[in-house]
Amino acid sequence: MATKTNADGRTRGSVQIFIVAGLCCFFYILGAWQRSGFGKGDSIALEITKTKADCSIIPSLSFESHHAGEAGKIDESDSKPKVFEPCHPRYTDYTPCQDQKRAMTFPREDMNYRERHCPPEEEKLHCLIPAPKGYVTPFPWPKSRDYVPYANAPYKSLTVEKAVQNWIQYEGNVFRFPGGGTQFPQGADKYIDQLASVIPIKNGTVRTALDTGCGVASWGAYLLSRGVIAMSFAPRDSHEAQVQFALERGVPAVIGVLGTIKLPYPSRAFDMAHCSRCLIPWGVNDGKYLMEVDRVLRPGGYWVLSGPPINWKNNYKSWQRPKEELEEEQRKIEEVAKLLCWEKKSEKGETAIWQKRVNSDSCSSRQDDSRATFCNSNEADDVWYKKMEGCITPYPDEVGGELKPFPERLHAVPPRIASGSVPGVSVESYLEDNNKWKKHVSAYKRINKLIDSGRYRNIMDMNAGLGGFAAALTSPKLWVMNVLPTIAEKNTLGVVYERGLIGIYHDWCEGFSTYPRTYDLIHAYGVFSLYNGKCNWEDILLEMDRILRPEGAVIFRDEVDVLIKVKKIIGGMRWDTKMVDHEDGPLVPEKVLVAVKQYWVGNSTSTQ
Repeated sequence: MATKTNADGRTRGSVQIFIVAGLCCFFYILGAWQRSGFGKGDSIALEITKTKADCSIIPSLSFESHHAGEAGKIDESDSKPKVFEPCHPRYTDYTPCQDQKRAMTFPREDMNYRERHCPPEEEKLHCLIPAPKGYVTPFPWPKSRDYVPYANAPYKSLTVEKAVQNWIQYEGNVFRFPGGGTQFPQGADKYIDQLASVIPIKNGTVRTALDTGCGVASWGAYLLSRGVIAMSFAPRDSHEAQVQFALERGVPAVIGVLGTIKLPYPSRAFDMAHCSRCLIPWGVNDGKYLMEVDRVLRPGGYWVLSGPPINWKNNYKSWQRPKEELEEEQRKIEEVAKLLCWEKKSEKGETAIWQKRVNSDSCSSRQDDSRATFCNSNEADDVWYKKMEGCITPYPDEVGGELKPFPERLHAVPPRIASGSVPGVSVESYLEDNNKWKKHVSAYKRINKLIDSGRYRNIMDMNAGLGGFAAALTSPKLWVMNVLPTIAEKNTLGVVYERGLIGIYHDWCEGFSTYPRTYDLIHAYGVFSLYNGKCNWEDILLEMDRILRPEGAVIFRDEVDVLIKVKKIIGGMRWDTKMVDHEDGPLVPEKVLVAVKQYWVGNSTSTQ
């Protein structure tokens, strides 16, 4: 096997091996190359190499593109791909829409400067974001929950700033995460036990959670073992790399903030929302932030607030804050909670728990309250760059039945579909979509045998639809960020959440709210057909490269003519590709393009 030496001095097998052995063997051998945090072969890779490679494939799935002739007809004068050079190493952790320099030019009022502010066309980077020197493949889950290689996110400030709170510790060449937090220095598990004495966390009733101001996402990390998946967010601020640490740990998280615009999630999405010393001023602006939490909270859902001002009478001295100020804060929160018709279920120590009423009938009193202003119910899911309003989102007229506990809800008919609330989606089309994605995912697993091995932890579906890809892929070894493009014909993200999955609205003409190298596998179904003529495909592909880990994989599924153009662009991006027929045979115009990002790191000679 041919070898080559990387910028960090390690010798790695040439990816050209797939030309000889076929794509199936290509992924098989790729697994054995992975490096873990201590520079030793992954335990996954070692297990794989102990077994014989099974490079068989069903006869109808061809590794050789049946459209090679068509691709070969491209004029030779225009056949060479544009080569994208590495960006300067200073861009190693570049987040285009949360760039620190740009942020400082925006108003600080209501955290506007910490919101999304994407670069204009002339300021976009057209180069490849480099990995830091010494970058290695993260540990497999669940080890990754507790350990992150130092080289992947070399920032020690939190180890000093949060030392007493047990957030993070630096040990040799790794960071260790003991599971502590500002409000739970003794560990997230004990804290969650306390919450579970009030909230039905164990029986599948609570499946989706929102963690506002999540820190390094230890709350979400420890909820996973209890069958609860949290969407955690925090701003890119002085707590350098907190969201990056969360994703390196294999925990869902995005860069985000409660500011002036609505959260990028649908209404009635979460079974539980949580704030643990998140520093969000809940009582200001007439309770606008609490009203936004109410919008995304499912009827019957819970809101948890830990830390100031809860139980201020006993804590104001240790918090070193005036008791009058804390008293007023809690009064405002209680007032807004009452207006929202939330019922306080518990207040113990520094933690209070409220529950949202299950329907409007149990909250008839607020109809006569002059302070209660209601939003337009048709705009409850219209959130992309829309200003947060100081109004209450009404309960839906039709709910379509009760939500099943998880995991039953994963494949049950979601209430929004049962009630006919999603135009163009019937119960029958939903069930057909489920079957289609079971078939597609089965084919993907035959192409890439690492998919269910634990090698790919953080997975993204760029055009999630009804969440069929994620549902077919569900495993404790992985999680999927289901992205619904803002230009999608059908607004189905609420359905995704009703299945017990998580996701986010996003426009792929812009940068995603995450750090570089945070996803192991990206699925792009129909993305480039959808965005044809909407924005530059190069920009979308460069953004995919930014968020994909070295040696991460991409699965494109689209029309063959689209994939030929995509394949040409990524020919200059240090990716290796292979075109594969649709699982139903070569006559189907929809094809699959599989790609793997090469391992490389930045160096001081990069100039862009």
